Amino acid sequence: MERMNLENLNYVNRPVRKKDAMSLVTGQPVYMDDIVGSNCLIVKVLRSPHAHALIRKINTEKALKVAGIACVLTYKDMPQTRFTMAGQSYPEPSPYDRLILDQRIRFVGDAVAIVAGKDEKSVDQALKRIKVDYEVLEPLLDFHTAKDNPILIHPEEDWKSLAPVGADNQRNLCASGLEKDGDVDAVLDSCEYVVEGTYHTKACQQAMMETFRTYTELDAYGRLKVVSSTQIPFHVRRILSTALDIPKSQIRVCKPRIGGGFGAKQTVVAEVYPAIVTMKTGKPAKMIFSRYESQIASSPRHEMEVKVRLGSDKDGIIKAIDVYTLSNTGAFGEHGPTTVGLSGHKTIPLYGKAEAFSFRYDVVYTNHMSAGAYRGYGATQGLFAVESAVNELAAKINMDPVTIREINMVKEGQVMPAYYGETNTSCALDRCMARAKEMMGWNQKYPAKDMGDGKVRGVGVAMCMQGSGISGLDVGSATIKLNDDGFYTLSIGATDMGTGCDTILAQIAAEELDCPIDDIAVHGVDTDTSPYDCGSYASSTTYVTGQAVVNACRKLKERIGQYEAEHPGMSLKDIANSSMCGNTLALEVTEMHSSPVSPPPFMVGMAEVEVDKETGNVELIDYVAVVDCGTPVNPNLARVQVEGGLVQGIGMALHENIQYNDLGQMRNNSFMQYKLPTRQDIGDIRVEFENSYEESGPYGAKSIGEIVINTPSPAIAQAIYHATGLQFRELPITPEKIAMGLLES
Repeated sequence: MERMNLENLNYVNRPVRKKDAMSLVTGQPVYMDDIVGSNCLIVKVLRSPHAHALIRKINTEKALKVAGIACVLTYKDMPQTRFTMAGQSYPEPSPYDRLILDQRIRFVGDAVAIVAGKDEKSVDQALKRIKVDYEVLEPLLDFHTAKDNPILIHPEEDWKSLAPVGADNQRNLCASGLEKDGDVDAVLDSCEYVVEGTYHTKACQQAMMETFRTYTELDAYGRLKVVSSTQIPFHVRRILSTALDIPKSQIRVCKPRIGGGFGAKQTVVAEVYPAIVTMKTGKPAKMIFSRYESQIASSPRHEMEVKVRLGSDKDGIIKAIDVYTLSNTGAFGEHGPTTVGLSGHKTIPLYGKAEAFSFRYDVVYTNHMSAGAYRGYGATQGLFAVESAVNELAAKINMDPVTIREINMVKEGQVMPAYYGETNTSCALDRCMARAKEMMGWNQKYPAKDMGDGKVRGVGVAMCMQGSGISGLDVGSATIKLNDDGFYTLSIGATDMGTGCDTILAQIAAEELDCPIDDIAVHGVDTDTSPYDCGSYASSTTYVTGQAVVNACRKLKERIGQYEAEHPGMSLKDIANSSMCGNTLALEVTEMHSSPVSPPPFMVGMAEVEVDKETGNVELIDYVAVVDCGTPVNPNLARVQVEGGLVQGIGMALHENIQYNDLGQMRNNSFMQYKLPTRQDIGDIRVEFENSYEESGPYGAKSIGEIVINTPSPAIAQAIYHATGLQFRELPITPEKIAMGLLES
């Protein structure tokens, strides 16, 4: 869109209240379990106690005798078509490596049998009566040794990869690749300063309040209706079609309000189980994951180990960047080939003066729970590594880490070879850094201050970028219709998962149509009636679907103008009512949009921590974040996006620590063991925006959903380094690690 004066807008760049605010705060029935019928089968899954095993025999006779049990299904009852649970555009880059139930068990918590009954009590009783004879196999639990290991996670012959991502099940490879520009080794050899480090990020749980859940039934025409808490309704339809081996025409997916997703619900975690029950029994069925199941059998962030080499000249100009990422996809390959790419593509381009780069990666199978999508989607792991390495380089040169970024950061107008060769068309990263420095009082606090009584305060900094949808792939659509008396219905296929995209898209429509926002009724996702949208992920909704809304509204205005020319002197209300009699010009428009580019948003984060050198305890005193998301369509919603993402990043840095024992059993299977940050753990969070203007986005907008999680871990790690002298390259950074490190130093 052409650049415009934002001060003249009525709804865009304004803090409009969320469309669903009142229904949510007054407790109206809006979520899946609120709106579906109660007369349905309860579905649960028997889960494996072993990390790697083959089912020799499975006896379900006693389970079937429990009163109220409708069915007990095993791998023998399943379709034998392999599929992926990853919600991605077709052909999916994630391998087809799953069956709904398989004879081979690949992690502790893997599905062994499905039980459906009239109530939870009977289902729980039946689960206990299933007898399974396992041939226990040696598990592969160390992702460092997975590549080319004689233990194969997927030896099956019908495993397949639809896309050229370097996958090879006979080598335990879900993906592998190499991208480079220039001779990185030669440039590093010529550098005055070189740092090298290996950085390890653990798996993290999205821990959304609403766990995975799905309801299924057969409608009056015998079609499978699916009501699910999902980010990807249209992908769910395709995935279920493949998994159940039924035509897509026989499946309808509806999305109610979602109680959080953060990427977890970009994977079809729950949907297949009630769906197969309904198809087998003809009865409505419902599955709701417990928090325990959501911890042990869901789709957490990929564990990654990222090796970084950085080189600079004597003045701190970064000349070469070398990144190698080893990613643990777990038992299945959901999102494995795609998350790993962001660990390089969303890190290396930040440094615009680099003469050469190399980015290599391997994504390996292990006998751990399958990983998936989580806000930041691989960029988060890569940015902890690269930004930490830049901080180490600054320390080696004895340079302020803000200064080294100021002289190296990518600028507007630069071509970014490591970012698919795209040009940086909108960028306020320099202004973000300057404002964050001012807000933190960086010059007065850097690097640290002794507070007395064994406590030291340190500050740290990081910057980051993300994307705005997947360029040349993601699709957004909008249908806008003029109704009686002149109000509009906006139908979208994008999924509001609490982020407020229904409101943001309505703001864009109201701005285009020059009407009150209350005159825009937003209709959420039903795959039978909504225009196609790839779903809410990859930070695509505002940028991609928002532009579809703009295009649809502009075309509708043309239609209304055409009708008005034939019927002059009529008000919009009269046009709307008149058009419903004796009219052949439809005042309804559907437009689809896809962008050939993905303009990155940018962000700077600064942390101030206080470390107790006696106990190792870390208190986050202050966190400053300044974001360039182009034009914030709704500043209030943008702000809470930033604040929420920062809290998740803080949790990743200091608290969240998935651990397994030697048998592959997860130790952190509840919120008693898996520690999430509370309001008491996060200190002050201060957020501001430095707006750029992205010509290809609606009203200059870019994305904001994912970038906000990326700066806390490297910024906090550096703040702790300045306070203690200890450089931590593994997350989370716990008081125990700090205390032990100080004892040894």
